[in-house]
Amino acid sequence: MASYDIHIKGGTVVDGTRVPRYRGDVWIKDGKIAKIGGRVEGGAERVIDADGLIVAPGFIDLHTHYDAQVRWDPYCTTSGWHGVTSLVLGNCGFGFAPVKPDFRERSMLMMTRTEAIPYESMKQGMSWDWETIPEYLDSLERSPLGVNVIQYMPTASLMIYVMGLEAAKTRPATPAERKDMQRLLHEGMDAGLCGFSIQRLGEHSTQADYDGSPMVTDTMCDDDILCLAEVLAERDEGFIQITQATGDIKADLAFLEKLAAVAKRPILHNAIIAARRDPEVHRRSLRWIEKCWNQGLPIYGQTATLRAGTAFTLEHWNLYDASPAWRAITTGTKEERIAKMQDPELRRAVIEEAEAADRKLKVIQAGVSGAPDKLVVQGVNRQQNLQQYVGKTLGQIGQEEGKHHIEVMIDLSLAGDLNVEFLMAEKEFNAPFNGELLTSSQYTLPGVSDGGAHTKFFNGGSWTTDLLRWLVRDEGVVPLEEAHFRMSTLAAHAAGFKDRGALREGAAADVLVYDMEELDMDPSWLGEVAYDFPGGEWRRIQRAKGYKDIIVNGQVTFEDGECTGNTPGKLLRHGRA
Repeated sequence: MASYDIHIKGGTVVDGTRVPRYRGDVWIKDGKIAKIGGRVEGGAERVIDADGLIVAPGFIDLHTHYDAQVRWDPYCTTSGWHGVTSLVLGNCGFGFAPVKPDFRERSMLMMTRTEAIPYESMKQGMSWDWETIPEYLDSLERSPLGVNVIQYMPTASLMIYVMGLEAAKTRPATPAERKDMQRLLHEGMDAGLCGFSIQRLGEHSTQADYDGSPMVTDTMCDDDILCLAEVLAERDEGFIQITQATGDIKADLAFLEKLAAVAKRPILHNAIIAARRDPEVHRRSLRWIEKCWNQGLPIYGQTATLRAGTAFTLEHWNLYDASPAWRAITTGTKEERIAKMQDPELRRAVIEEAEAADRKLKVIQAGVSGAPDKLVVQGVNRQQNLQQYVGKTLGQIGQEEGKHHIEVMIDLSLAGDLNVEFLMAEKEFNAPFNGELLTSSQYTLPGVSDGGAHTKFFNGGSWTTDLLRWLVRDEGVVPLEEAHFRMSTLAAHAAGFKDRGALREGAAADVLVYDMEELDMDPSWLGEVAYDFPGGEWRRIQRAKGYKDIIVNGQVTFEDGECTGNTPGKLLRHGRA
């Protein structure tokens, strides 16, 4: 009888702890790493030849929205294809528990807008057998999982459950309601939650609700957030994910400092992004993070380094929601959107706002899609009378026809039944600046993937592969050992994963075996369309190249890109198996 389950032979071990890489063998037994290096007695049921390959800990994705998708896709792809073996659910305050039975429908509609998850897929792919957080976690634990997951308390769901939707959107909680929210957070933490999450983007949220109004947490008052932080301080456990951009940067940062002081627990601040030309954009944030730690405030900066294309149609697009005029014409049913886009006054308002928009709004719009006038017409819904526009930018068409580029976008969309597709032109990215995000501060983590969200627009779940091939292999601005430390070990530490994130004897066997020279995304930049969601819905996908084996809890889930069907993933209550 074999002594071990898997023997990974002759690979280059990068263990995640910043120790210099070395050649060695890894043996796995009963879901754990049994031995690293040296020689062992007895053989293994399976031998993986890792000669010339990297052997490293599985990646940890701290910012995902696979809350619905995990119910029909145990591997949480795209992330699962790209070496992610553990991830966090319930980010930004959004999720599906606690939810009263009569609010299930509305909670799904909310997610169709704010995270752009297809309604029919949720409707057909989710079997609601829970109301409370403990019931939800039990249900999740019963589900087949191909990755490990931990779960935040989705604060929007919590507030709605306690206060009702209208009250949660229009007023602060009462003292009695705050006590109830604290009680439910305690109950959830007892059941295994890892903390709570919040998106607070103000009245003109970039990610609005189904009806175009802000999400509940967008206008949440300080005291309602701080009362939840008190729970983590009392328990001395858990962490907080928060995306805060209300328009007053100084006030936003001051509140994050106060939140860290009250919670006395790690805070994951989303997100730090490097500009193409001005290094002060990210260096300013890194200096602030450093100052916080010097004051005893444990705030980590989550960074976004992915080079991903965006393509969209006005049938589904929601990421201009920070613009009141855009939000007005892109909410409602398809028929209602068409009618509003034909309304002369509403059209004029969108164009006028585009011209008068402040720098913040223009930066948001450019960040999510590229500058609108630079968008390329990629597809015209098989309309022969529109074929002459394919491949041209909106700005170019506007010049040729004497129209504003926004008017061009709306007119083409109407002519193509809202299914004319606009593509972000390939952008330039500054590798040294992105490298600084991961090398010039001890307190930064890569990976704001948004995996599972905006599924018709882009592929954030491929960030792991892109980071390694771009910043490590091609540009050499991040050492390989540092990359794996940030993507696994530090991420596990910040988020409370126990016995994961590094290759060490006795730890959970979440392991990658990959060929650095072959790492790639297929297809690159934008991805391709796949009709693989419940309800016949489609999404954009990007498969991975270069991963020989992806191992979760000692079982191979993907071999040379092919799924094995194994589902060894676990719900990690309190970060533990």
